[in-house]
Amino acid sequence: CQRHHCVGEGERRISDSPTITKDYMATKKVLTEQQQKFMEVLFNEAAGDPVKARKLAGYCEGYSTKLIMNALKEEVIEATQLFMAMNAPRAAMAVISGITDPTELGMRDKLNAAKDLLDRAGLAKTDKIQVEATGSNIMFLPPKDAS
Repeated sequence: CQRHHCVGEGERRISDSPTITKDYMATKKVLTEQQQKFMEVLFNEAAGDPVKARKLAGYCEGYSTKLIMNALKEEVIEATQLFMAMNAPRAAMAVISGITDPTELGMRDKLNAAKDLLDRAGLAKTDKIQVEATGSNIMFLPPKDAS
């Protein structure tokens, strides 16, 4: 660990990147180099393990993973949603492969995982309910005017 890279939870560094505009800076939290590295490795080399991501990002051994996650909670959630969306096409392909080769070994588990990912990515199956009223006289009226 390089001690000069251990940054306190409340400290922020402004990136030298020319792509960060004033509007972006007003709406987005600017991350330190270490926090950016943490986010980069979390969904890659660390395979979602925050402890491993902390080590790979170069945080000191005694630095709390909980503090890092607390400081980056919104960014981690946003990155997770993006990760799920990026994998939604693969899940859709898995569902389609169930049509073309339904006898594939492990297909049931594959389909369940694919359906779950698609649900979480916002592509849930919609259920339509048909309501029929026979023998009763029900009339729907618009809401009363509040005035």
